[in-house]
Amino acid sequence: MNNIKADFPILKQMIHGKPLVYLDSSNTSQKPNVVLEAMQHYYSNDHSNVHRGITVLSGRATERYENTRKKIQTMLNAKHVYEIIFTSGTTESINLVANSYGRTHFTADSEVIVSTMEHHSNIVPWQLAGAKLKVIPITDAGVIDLKAYASLFSDKTKLVAITHASNVLGTINPIKEMIQIAHARHIPVLVDGAQAFSHMSLDVQDLDCDFYAFSAHKAYGPTGVGVLYGKEALLKKMAPFKGGGAMIESVTFEKSTFTGLPLKFEAGTPNIANVVGFHAALELIESMGIENIIQHERALLQYATDKLSKILGLTIIGTAPHKVGVISFILEGVHPHDIATILDHEGISVRAGHHCAMPLMERYRIPACVRVSLAVYNTMDDIDLLCSALEKVRGIFHV
Repeated sequence: MNNIKADFPILKQMIHGKPLVYLDSSNTSQKPNVVLEAMQHYYSNDHSNVHRGITVLSGRATERYENTRKKIQTMLNAKHVYEIIFTSGTTESINLVANSYGRTHFTADSEVIVSTMEHHSNIVPWQLAGAKLKVIPITDAGVIDLKAYASLFSDKTKLVAITHASNVLGTINPIKEMIQIAHARHIPVLVDGAQAFSHMSLDVQDLDCDFYAFSAHKAYGPTGVGVLYGKEALLKKMAPFKGGGAMIESVTFEKSTFTGLPLKFEAGTPNIANVVGFHAALELIESMGIENIIQHERALLQYATDKLSKILGLTIIGTAPHKVGVISFILEGVHPHDIATILDHEGISVRAGHHCAMPLMERYRIPACVRVSLAVYNTMDDIDLLCSALEKVRGIFHV
């Protein structure tokens, strides 16, 4: 796995005269050569619109586009390929459900259960849909309180929307158990998998989730591509999210009728080249083997946790026993933005701020924190350079 970094051209550059150490993959992952080459090949050889022509080019473009859908179906173990909907990202996937499902199921007093650790993208859409949020508390370690979760259900509950893995804490939630609790009450569950896909083995049929959302750009693919998995029975009953080309069966000035899944939810010209590029990223993940990826990232996480814990004044936020490769921390006496600025001058990219999780920051009574997030191209040397740079931060601020 240590040789994989050479396949990511952006990682070969210098930042402020220092080799780039990229530790911000939860924000967006970097792209390997195979993805860039696939997109270039598409534009150079196959570019045409999909699903709408009888030309050779349109046929090739459509085949490559749909091959990505089939690949995702296989990787998620979805029952049907048409249960895979392409969107612009996790945010749009969640908004699609909030609008389309919410339109027919939510009333003025509807409640949606979320957790304290949710990203804003799994909070705001439900508020816009008119739902009241019931919030699952977490422990100081960043672990869901399952007893409290079970107590939140009422006859007003319409949906559970929960992150699979926290973008700040790294916590891997007990999704399967949480789904079972919800289904015992006949409540569907949407899982925000933005920080989980490409970091763990997934089986939506085994989880029995009703919806699963994630983004390509956090899984070595291009930006502007998202995925929504939904159970066939639910998707068929949901109204289209957007209107336009490709999603219609017939149109008159009096009324329109709509086509079936999945195109009912894919109005307009899609992001074809980036979907094609995502296929190459998925093949790369498969070739590395998800179990190998898990082992590599788990070893990095343990090494980084051990080394960071030894830095005086540094406190890790989120110490759940089951985590993806995310470590957030604060350093006594130094603002997170100052830390990130100094690290950047050392060639190290991290993220500082509230990480689109302001309620979680409030839970920990901090305004912001620094986040280190790991991926397949990171190494133990990256962690050593990070820790050395943090000691420089301590020296500059005399802490």
